[in-house]
Amino acid sequence: MFFTKTYSFRLQLRFLLLLTGMGIIASCEDVIEVEVPSEEPRLIIEALIRVDTTQAVTPVRVKVSETASFFDEPQPVTLDQITLAGAILLEESPGSGIYARDVPTSQLMQEDLFIAIDYNGQIFAGFTDFAYAVPIDTLEQGPGGPQDNETELIIGFTDPAEVDNYYLLDFDLNEFQPTRDQFYDGQAFEFSFFYDEQLESGTTLTVSILGATSDFYQYMEKLLEQTEDELDLFDTPAVTVRGNILNASDIETISDLSEANLETNFPLGYFAVVQEYKQTVIIK
Repeated sequence: MFFTKTYSFRLQLRFLLLLTGMGIIASCEDVIEVEVPSEEPRLIIEALIRVDTTQAVTPVRVKVSETASFFDEPQPVTLDQITLAGAILLEESPGSGIYARDVPTSQLMQEDLFIAIDYNGQIFAGFTDFAYAVPIDTLEQGPGGPQDNETELIIGFTDPAEVDNYYLLDFDLNEFQPTRDQFYDGQAFEFSFFYDEQLESGTTLTVSILGATSDFYQYMEKLLEQTEDELDLFDTPAVTVRGNILNASDIETISDLSEANLETNFPLGYFAVVQEYKQTVIIK
């Protein structure tokens, strides 16, 4: 009986200590309110058009979404109208936010290409020039980097002489590298790109070299600096990196586009029409 009473007393004591401890913890809890960035929703316009100049027709595809709250994903939007290079694009499926149309390739290989978006009573517009690229001469896997977990690709191409050329290299897996011919004008150029991981043997990579205008080159440099490979570059662009699409709601003529509202209510993303050459490589 002595042992039974002692055991019961110990259980009661432990229960009281547990309640006391819980009370102390509860009394120490503070409600912390975290202020998150908030602003009016902005359009995100993903209009990187890749053109194979050997084809008569180019499938044009533009994705349009809108920023949401800090913790939510961007949501697709339904536009009133979107026109690109004189062609009206249509939404692929209701609510998808993806607008597409097959456009004659010759219609895209021009200067002063124009995109116009009509959404919620506002007009967003931008210009760009078609940007030429060069073919890939060589693409192969290298021996690897100084770190054991790196995968190396070696790419080579020949730059045309006496012309300022800009390129965007797409190494698949959301890996991009802008480059200009400042130090290899008119020369065959070869360099290595390192993935931050050891890619699995048998992985197929599609590597592209895209033409770029000077403005698009600078935009990609800034975007890469801010995202540090943590975001999909063409999914949620950094808000401080302004592209070449402006809010043109308050202008009267296209010639006044430079006077559009640059500081506020501008959309995110970029409009570029570029020549693309691509090759595939299989990781060993």
